[in-house]
Amino acid sequence: MGSNRQRSQALIEFALVSPVLLILLFGIIDIGRAIFYYDTINHAAREGARVAVRASNQLPSNADVLSAVNSQMLGVPVTAPCPQGPVTAATPPNNTAWLYITEPNPPATVETTPPPNAPGGEYSSNANGSCSAVNPAGGNAQLQVTIRFNLVLVTPIVAQATANHIVISAAAVFRTEY
Repeated sequence: MGSNRQRSQALIEFALVSPVLLILLFGIIDIGRAIFYYDTINHAAREGARVAVRASNQLPSNADVLSAVNSQMLGVPVTAPCPQGPVTAATPPNNTAWLYITEPNPPATVETTPPPNAPGGEYSSNANGSCSAVNPAGGNAQLQVTIRFNLVLVTPIVAQATANHIVISAAAVFRTEY
C-alpha cells in the first residue's frame, strides 16, 4: 500500500509543477523567437538599405528594396504601406512587417515637402495623401530603411503581459552612392 501512496503523491506533485514548467518552457521558446526575429529584421534592414543606396545603370526603386528585404525575411510577409513615410506608431498585422524608406529620423506626420528620402527614380505620392511626398534621393543624401514587425507570442501568460504581441523595429541609415 505504501507504494500506491507514493505514486499518488508523485502524480499530484507532477500535476502541480508541470504547468509552471510548461509556461517556463514556452516562455523560453517565445524569447528565442523574439531574439531570432530581432536579428533577422536588423539584417533585412541593412540589406534593404544597401539596395536603396547603390549606384548602378538603373537607380533602385522601392520595389527593389522590398524585394531585397523579402529575400531576407523568409516566411514573414513584408509590405510597404507608405514606403516614403511617415513611420507611424501603428501596429502591423499579426506576424507581418512594414517597410519604410525615409530620411534619417523621419517625423511621425505626413510631410508635404520632405527632403530627398526615397530611392531615385520615384516621383509619385500616395493618392489619398496619407503618405509623405516622394522626392528622389541624390547627391549622396542619407536614406533610412525601417522595418516594423508585429510578433505574436504563443505563451498565454507572456502574451497577456505584452498585450498579445511585441512590435520589433530595426533601422539602417546609409548614404546614397548616386
